[in-house]
Amino acid sequence: MVIRRKRPSCSELYLLCFFLGLSLEAWAGKIRYVVPEETEKAFFVGNIAEDLGLQPQEFKERGVRIVSRGRTQLFALNPRSGSLVTADRIDREELCAQRARCLVNFNILVEDKMKLFPVEVEIIDINDNTPQFQLEEVEFKMNEITAPGTRIPLPFGQDPDVGMNSLQSYQLSSNPHFSLDVQQGTDGSQHPEMVLQSPLDREEKAMHHLLLTASDGGSPVRSGTLHIRVRVVDANDNPPAFTQAQYHMSVPENVPLGTQLLMVKATDPDEGANGEVSYSFHNIDHKIAHIFQLNSYTGEISNKEALDYEEHKSYPMEIQAQDGAGLMARAKVLVKVLDINDNAPEVTMTSVTTAVPENSPPGAIIALISVHDQDSEENGDTTCSIAGNIPFKLEKLDDNYYHLVTERTLDRELTPRYNITVTAADHGTPALYTETHISLQVTDINDNPPVFPQNSYSTFILENNPRGASFFSAIAYDADSNENALVTYSLVEDTIQGMPLSSYVSINSDTGVLYALRSFDYEQFQDLQLRVIACDSGDPPLSSNVSISLFVLDQNDNAPEILYPVLPTDSSTGVELAPRSAEPGYLVTKVVAVDRDSGQNAWLSYHLLKASEPGLFQVGLHTGEVRTARALLDRDALKQSLVVAVQDHGQPPLSATVTLTVAIADSIPDVLADLGSLEAPRDSQASDLTLYLVVAVAAVSCVFLAFVIVLLALRLRRWHASRLLQAAGGGLLGVPASASQFVGVDGVRAFLQTYSHEVSLTAGSRESHVIFPQPNYADTLLSQESCGKSEPFLVTQDLLEDKKETFSQVNFS
Repeated sequence: MVIRRKRPSCSELYLLCFFLGLSLEAWAGKIRYVVPEETEKAFFVGNIAEDLGLQPQEFKERGVRIVSRGRTQLFALNPRSGSLVTADRIDREELCAQRARCLVNFNILVEDKMKLFPVEVEIIDINDNTPQFQLEEVEFKMNEITAPGTRIPLPFGQDPDVGMNSLQSYQLSSNPHFSLDVQQGTDGSQHPEMVLQSPLDREEKAMHHLLLTASDGGSPVRSGTLHIRVRVVDANDNPPAFTQAQYHMSVPENVPLGTQLLMVKATDPDEGANGEVSYSFHNIDHKIAHIFQLNSYTGEISNKEALDYEEHKSYPMEIQAQDGAGLMARAKVLVKVLDINDNAPEVTMTSVTTAVPENSPPGAIIALISVHDQDSEENGDTTCSIAGNIPFKLEKLDDNYYHLVTERTLDRELTPRYNITVTAADHGTPALYTETHISLQVTDINDNPPVFPQNSYSTFILENNPRGASFFSAIAYDADSNENALVTYSLVEDTIQGMPLSSYVSINSDTGVLYALRSFDYEQFQDLQLRVIACDSGDPPLSSNVSISLFVLDQNDNAPEILYPVLPTDSSTGVELAPRSAEPGYLVTKVVAVDRDSGQNAWLSYHLLKASEPGLFQVGLHTGEVRTARALLDRDALKQSLVVAVQDHGQPPLSATVTLTVAIADSIPDVLADLGSLEAPRDSQASDLTLYLVVAVAAVSCVFLAFVIVLLALRLRRWHASRLLQAAGGGLLGVPASASQFVGVDGVRAFLQTYSHEVSLTAGSRESHVIFPQPNYADTLLSQESCGKSEPFLVTQDLLEDKKETFSQVNFS
C-alpha cells in the first residue's frame, strides 16, 4: 500500500515556529538546532556564523566547511548569509526509523585553525504517514465448536511516525459474535485481539465480515483499515502444535542467498484435511517479509535477500501453523544476525599540510584525520597508526579524529622528505585495514654539528710500536654544506701517569688521524682513554666529541723468569737430595717460574731438556714438579744432572733454563732408626717433644760430622781412591733421609735448607718413620771434578755452623 504524504498543515507550521524559537541550545559543548522533517531544500536551520563568532565573508577565507561521515549530505552552508540550511528534503522515518529522537551529528571544520565544532540537529516528526496493515484483508477459519472467550490475534497496524503521530488506537466494526480487545506489550506497543463473544453456528452463518481500523493521534487523524473474514468450519478437535514455543537462530551476515536458516515444525494428530498443516507469517514487518521466505508446506525459512548486520541486528517473526479445518498455533522466531568483519575502516584526510620547516617544535600539527568503521564491537573498534620509525605520532581526539603531529624536531639533512603511511585497522578476525599516504617536505635550516658515526671507538696498537705511527682515524661528518661542513679536530688535554696526553698522542687537525708519539709498553700500561673534539666552521661553531679507547696489545717480549730454585750468587752449586729408597713419583723439587707478559704469552710449560740418566726423572708439563720416573737402583750414579727448560706460548716462544743437581743418598732413615726405641708417654707435653727433636737433630749432626771426617781421611789416601769411593757410597747410605741440605765440595760453600718434615714415632715400638712431603735440597754434592779424580770429599766449616733442621709437624700415634 502506498503511503500518502502532504504538505505541513497550519498546526504543523505553528509547531515548527515553536521549535524554531528553541533552535539553538548549548549542551555538552555542541551547537544544537531543531528542524522539522519534509521541509523544502535550502530551508533555514540556524545562523551558524553567529554561533561560531564569524562573519559570512570569512567562510571562504578560513575554509569553513561541513565534515560528516554520512553517505548523504543533509545540510549545507550558505556562504552569503552564514546560515545552516537543508541540502534536500529530509524524511525522518527514512533517516531514523522509529527512534524516539532523531539526531544528526556532524562537524564544522575551520580549516585554517584545524578546529572542529560539533553540531547536532534534531529532526522533528510531523504526521505525514497513515497507519497501514501489511495485508488489505485476512481470513480466519473458526470451528463452530470454538468456545466463547477464544482470542484471535489480529495483524498489527504500522505507522512510521513517532509520538502522538504514531498509531494510537484500534476499532472493530460491530458484530454480535466478536469484540476487540487491545493488549499492551512490554515495549509499549498495542496488540489487537478479536474475542469470540458467543458461539458460532455454521448453519446459521458460514462467513462473517469485519473491519479493523487503526488510527494515529495526529491532527488531522489518519487511519488505515483491514478487512477480516471469519469462515466457520466444521468441528476439528485437535489444533496444530509446534515442537517449540520459540525458535532462535544466529546466522552470519554474509550467508548466501537461498540458504535454509531454520525449519519450524508443527504437528496435528487429526486425519485428512484436519491434519494437514500449512505455515505462514503472522504479524511480520513488510521489510522482513521481503528478506525472508517461508515454505508453507515444510516450514523452512530461507533468505531471499542479503542480510546486513549494520542495518538490522535481529529479525523477530511470528509463524502461524493452521490445519485444514482452521485450527491454528503460533510460534515466535528470532533470527539474530552475527556481525562479520566485512567493512574496512574509512580514513578521511580532513586537512593536511605538505611542507614543514625542520625547526618546527614537537607537536606541530601536520594533518587532521578521521577514521570510521561501520562494523560493530571489536569489528568496529579501530586503531590508527603510522608505519616506520619516523618522527611523527598520532594524537587521538574525540569522535575518532586524529591529529598527525611531529614527535620531535625534524632534520632535513637526515631526511628531506617523508612519505607517511597512516594505517587504520579494526580488531576483527581477520583484521581489515586501510592505508593512506601523506607526502611531507621538510624545509632546511642550519642546525647540524659534526657527527661521528659512533659514540665511542676502540682501537689497538702493538707494544714496542715505532714513534710517529698512526693508529686510528677519527672522522666526523657534517650534514651541512660549505663552511658549516668544514671540520677541524683536536684532543681534550688529559694527564697519564703524571705526563700530559700530548706527549703520548697527537692528532692531525684536518684529517683526524691519530699518531703515537712514543713507543708503548704493555707492562707499563694497557690502555689510554682519549676524547676527540670535532668542530665545524659555522657561526656560531657547532662541535661534538667522541671517546676513543686505545688498547695496547701485548707482544712476547719477556722471557720466563725462574723464581725457584734460586741459584747462589757465588760460585757454589745447589744440590737436591733424593733418597735411594724413593718410590716412582717421588717429588724431588719443583721449578717455579713467571712471565711478565699476559695471555698465552704468559702460559708456561716445563720440559726436561737433558738428564745424565735418561728415564730416571720426569718434569710436570704445567706444574714444573721434578719427580722420579722409576725406583732408584744401586747402579744409579750418586750425582744426577738435570737441565729443565721453561717456555711460554708466545710467537715466537721465549724460554729459560735451569740446571739442577740431584744427589742420591740413603743414610738418614738409618740414623733415625734409634728414635723408634723411645717410649713416648701419652701425656707428654710440647716441651718433651721439642727435646726429642733437638736430640735427634744433634745425633744426625754428629753422624754427619763423623761422615765428613771419614771423607777427609779418604782424601789423604788417594791411592785407595776406588775403595774410598765405595766406602763413601756406603757412608752415603747412612745419611739420614729426613734432612735436606746443600753441601759444597772442592771449595764450594754448602748451605742447608729444609722444606718440611713429618716424623712419626710409635710408642712401644722400636721403629721410626720419616716422611718427606715436599722436595728437599741434597745434603751432599759430589762435584764432577772430584768424582772424576776419585778424590775424598771436603766439607767447609760453615756447613757445620749453618746446619739447621726444622720439623714442620710431628705426629705421635
